[in-house]
Amino acid sequence: MKELLLRRKSKFILYLLATFMFLIDHFAQMALFALVLGAIEKADANYYKIIIILTILFILYSPLNFLISRMLRIRYMRDTILDVRKQAFDKIINMPFKQYSQKSKEVYISNLINDVNIFEKKFFYSLLNYLINTGMISVSLVLLIIMDYKLAIGMTAFAIVLYILASFFTKKTTALEQEISKTNEIFTTDMSNTFNGLEILKLNNIEDKFLKKSNGTINRLEKRKYEANVFTELQRSVIRILAFVASVAVMIYLGFEIQGVLNLAEAGFIFQLCSSISNNLIEAFPMWNQMKASISIYKKIAMPEESTVSIGKGLENFEFNKAIEVAHVDFSYDNKQILKDASFVIEKGKKYLIKGVSGAGKTTLMNLLAMIYDDFEGKITVDGVDYSDISEKSFHEKVAFIYQDVFLFEDTIKNNITLYKDITEEQIDYAVKVCGLDSILTEKKDGINERLTENGKNLSGGQRQRISIARAIAKNAEILFVDEGTSSLNEDLGKEIEKVFLELDNTVIAISHRYYEGVTNNYDYVIEVKNAEIHRYPAKDYFDEVITC
Repeated sequence: MKELLLRRKSKFILYLLATFMFLIDHFAQMALFALVLGAIEKADANYYKIIIILTILFILYSPLNFLISRMLRIRYMRDTILDVRKQAFDKIINMPFKQYSQKSKEVYISNLINDVNIFEKKFFYSLLNYLINTGMISVSLVLLIIMDYKLAIGMTAFAIVLYILASFFTKKTTALEQEISKTNEIFTTDMSNTFNGLEILKLNNIEDKFLKKSNGTINRLEKRKYEANVFTELQRSVIRILAFVASVAVMIYLGFEIQGVLNLAEAGFIFQLCSSISNNLIEAFPMWNQMKASISIYKKIAMPEESTVSIGKGLENFEFNKAIEVAHVDFSYDNKQILKDASFVIEKGKKYLIKGVSGAGKTTLMNLLAMIYDDFEGKITVDGVDYSDISEKSFHEKVAFIYQDVFLFEDTIKNNITLYKDITEEQIDYAVKVCGLDSILTEKKDGINERLTENGKNLSGGQRQRISIARAIAKNAEILFVDEGTSSLNEDLGKEIEKVFLELDNTVIAISHRYYEGVTNNYDYVIEVKNAEIHRYPAKDYFDEVITC
C-alpha cells in the first residue's frame, strides 16, 4: 500500500496539503466562536464589528479553500485508482491459464468493477477523513497542552482508551468487507449466467425460478452491506457515548476554572478543543478500521497470488526446431486415469491427427501438448528443454489455437483476424483467401472492416469458424492446435479447410471426428488414445486398415 500511495510522491504531498487545508477552516470557526464569547463577556460594540469583518472574510475564503483542496485531491485519487485498475488487470491477464480457469470469469469482472469501486469509495473516503480527523486531534492537543496541560493529559488518556476499544472492532470490520466482496462475485456470476442463458430460460418457461434465485442473491448482498453499515455505526455510537461522558467531565472542570483564572473566551476555546478531540476520535477510529478493511480488498485484487502452477513459469524461450518429446507421461482426472505411460514424438513440420472414442482423452492430450495442464507425471520436452522451464508467454507467441467454440470480439473482422497485431496485408489476404472468407467479405458493406456484434452474432456458425481459422493462419504460428476446427462447416468447405491445414508448413496437431476421403489420410501420423494408452501410426496405414475393416 505504501508503494501505491508514494508512486507519485509530489502529488501525494499535494494530496496531504489539500487534506490539511480543512484544518484552517475548522480552527478559524473555533476562533470566531471564542471571539463571540469574548465579545459577550466584554459587551463592547467595536469588538462585535471586528468579529463581523472577520466572519465576512472567512465566508469569502472558505469556498475557495474547499475548491482548491478538492481539485488537488481528485487528481491524485484519479491517478491512483487508475494504477489499482491496471494492477488488478495485469494480475489477471498474466496468470497462467490453468490458474485463471480455476475461477469463473465473472469473478474477475467483479474484482475489476465492484472491488475497485469499493476500494475507491471506502479507502480514499476513509483516508481523507482519517487524515483530517487525526490532524485536528493533533493540533487541538498541541494547543490544549499550551493552554491547560492537565486537561491535555486527560484527553490523551481518553484517546488511548478509545484506541484500545476500536482495535476490538478491526477484525470484524475486515471480515464484513471481505464478505461483501465475495457476495459481489456471486451476484455478478449469477447475473451473467442468467443473461447468457436467457434464451434457454424463456424457451423452457423457467424465468420465474431464476428471478427468485437472483432476488435471493441480491438480498444476500444487500444484507451484507446493511450489516457492515450497522457495525460501523455501532462503533461510532459506542465511541460517541464515551465522548459525551468526556465532554460533560470537561464542562465540569471548566466550570471550576472559569471562576478563577480563565475568561469566557478562553474557556470556550478550550472546550471546543476538547470537543474537537472527542468528536474527531469518534470518526477517526472507525475510519482507521475501514481503511484496513479496504487494504485487504486491494491486496486481494491487485497483489500477485502464490501459484501452484509449474508449467509456463520458466524463463526459457520456446524454441521448436526439431521435436517435442512426450516421455512416460501419466495423467489422471477425478481419480480416473486418462493417460498411462504415454510416450511419443511430435516432429517439426509434420501433421498429427489425434483419434479416439468420446471421453478417451483426446482433448486432454492436446492440452498437455499446449502447456495448459501441468499436474502430470513424466516429462515433456521441446528440443531437450523441459516444458516447466519455458515461459508461457513465449510459447503462446509461436502457437495458434482453433476450437469448435469460437470467440469473436465486438470489433472489425480485420481486428478479429489480426488480434490487434501488426500483420502484413499480404498475410491477411492469404489467410482470408484460403479460408474462403473472401466471398463472404464481398457481401459485407465495409468488407474486412465490417464491425461484428457480440461474439459475432451477426455471422453464421461457419463464418465465425472461418474467421477463427484465418486468425490462426495469419499469425503464422509454428504449431497449429485444431480441436474440431471444421465441425461447424459443411462437408465441402470442411474438406477445403482441412486441405489448407495439411498444405501449411506449420506443425499441425488436430482432433477431428470427421473423415474427408482423399484429404484426411494425408496427415503424417495418427495418434490414437485407447484405454489410456497412446498408439502412433502412419496415417495412410491407419486409414487403410480402418477403411478395409
